[in-house]
Amino acid sequence: MAHSNDEIRGVLVQVADQRLLLPNATVAEVLARVPVEVIANAPHWLPGRIDWHGWEVPLVAFSRLSGLDEEGVAANSKIVVLKTLAGGEGMPYLALLTPSFPRLISVPRDGLLADASEETLPECVQMRVLLGDDQALLPDLEKLETMVGQALAEAA
Repeated sequence: MAHSNDEIRGVLVQVADQRLLLPNATVAEVLARVPVEVIANAPHWLPGRIDWHGWEVPLVAFSRLSGLDEEGVAANSKIVVLKTLAGGEGMPYLALLTPSFPRLISVPRDGLLADASEETLPECVQMRVLLGDDQALLPDLEKLETMVGQALAEAA
């Protein structure tokens, strides 16, 4: 399917009863049934790390971090590996836990509207947006990377 410059390619990732909208370019791979290595002394929202193409990638339970839900790693969980914005050698990737496979979407540039119906947003959420009749959360990826880096440093 061809898309025009008037569209933004995105990925909707289920998190508890909400969906995160991520730029398609940040998603490196979606995985199923991956062993998770527990990180001792890590916060409850950082259930562990996965081995992905030789990288030890921290796994984030975004629903726990944001306070949306306490879902954990289940046998049928999916993992979305993301390229970090900083892209440094220390942490070029991080992963998000999700109960289902993400969905690729094309959003018309004029079809993405900020939803200002809430005073306060969940932790690590930059904005709530409307996609037609649906809502999605735009995560604050910079803050997420910073929080994961700090949690890993404190757990070491």
